[in-house]
Amino acid sequence: MNEMRVIRGKSGTNQEGTSAHNRRVMIDALRLNGKLSRADLARASGLTKQAVSNIIDDLEQDGLVVSLAAVRKGRGQPSTPYRLVPEGAFAIGLQIDRHMTRVIAVNLLGTVLVRAEANLPPGGPANGVRVILDLVQQVRIELAGIAEHSEERLVGLCVAMPGPFGLASDNDDQWMMAAWQSFPLLETLAAGTGLEVALQNDAAACATAERMVGAAHGVDHAVCLYVGYGIGAGLILNGELYAGGNGNAGEIGMALLPPTAGRPERSPLEHRASLASLYQHLNADPADPKLHDRLNTLVSKDDPAVASWVDAAAEELRWGVQLIETIFDPQTVILCSSAPEALTRRIFDAIHPLLPSIANRRGRALPRLQLGMTDPWSVALGAAAEPISRAFDPRFSAILKTRASAGGWNVQP
Repeated sequence: MNEMRVIRGKSGTNQEGTSAHNRRVMIDALRLNGKLSRADLARASGLTKQAVSNIIDDLEQDGLVVSLAAVRKGRGQPSTPYRLVPEGAFAIGLQIDRHMTRVIAVNLLGTVLVRAEANLPPGGPANGVRVILDLVQQVRIELAGIAEHSEERLVGLCVAMPGPFGLASDNDDQWMMAAWQSFPLLETLAAGTGLEVALQNDAAACATAERMVGAAHGVDHAVCLYVGYGIGAGLILNGELYAGGNGNAGEIGMALLPPTAGRPERSPLEHRASLASLYQHLNADPADPKLHDRLNTLVSKDDPAVASWVDAAAEELRWGVQLIETIFDPQTVILCSSAPEALTRRIFDAIHPLLPSIANRRGRALPRLQLGMTDPWSVALGAAAEPISRAFDPRFSAILKTRASAGGWNVQP
């Protein structure tokens, strides 16, 4: 006898007034499992076969799913599998960092179709936003050349930038982009693009990317520890990205560490273990376009300055992993970074062995710590994945018929 296939998916509800949630449940099940029949979808969601049939008919009519050739299993009637249509929706992701900006366009499955980047000019956001709007327009034109109906199927734009958000800070603070945060960025982008705009911090964006196409795909409880210019944690709890009351959940880089021999005062984690601290350690210019290649060279040559920083940073990040496990009890912690893969892997290896924690138990299905994305474009990818998630993922807000953002605030034009 053939074993029954395990189908991953969230539960729908047969109560009245929940069609929006149930549509999202169908899309989520197809995203997680690939192609599924109506019977498979009913089994995964707990919905009646009639309810599934009605939803699939609607999704097919909307161009979001398509039927495939019928498949016969055993002596029963042949079943028709369905899959998502990649061209059913598109989204734009925008990363803004201290010295540069990146824009990515993805389809419904999170496949990158177009990407572009540019250096930000002097003069702060007033000048930088012009470059950003031109870059977004360039990406949209290229996308329209690839997908004829992309403009009418664009579900939104998300901005990913370093947090925390909403704190009083000096505009010259190298750790926070205060000038950009005080600028009416979302309103300006909404007016300039005609799209609904949301905001995430960069760690939340990485978690969104990992959830859609990376190591957190299909995982209900995961924390992505992002090591970039600063440090943050993207929290995936109960299958949804948790943003907190002000969009600042997971700002672990702000956690104060005790004094050490070389640091007589308490200092934040990101001052000791972020890429910015590495740049300071190496006296490197973070705006140098060749810095990525230089770091790769230094790692390949086992440069002693890089090695000493890795050892010190890994010690602090080891504590960070233990803290995350203790507070959030995730199925796994995923180390992500905008650093070159060789450097990130060196950090990953140096973090081991992990400190004892409540996560150290038998029968684990996933490792306590695993390596995630190390692509410099991963933040922009996560930002692009957010409007897709916002529009199509199952959420409690869909049952309540409210609009929600996965990691911040929405601005509609």
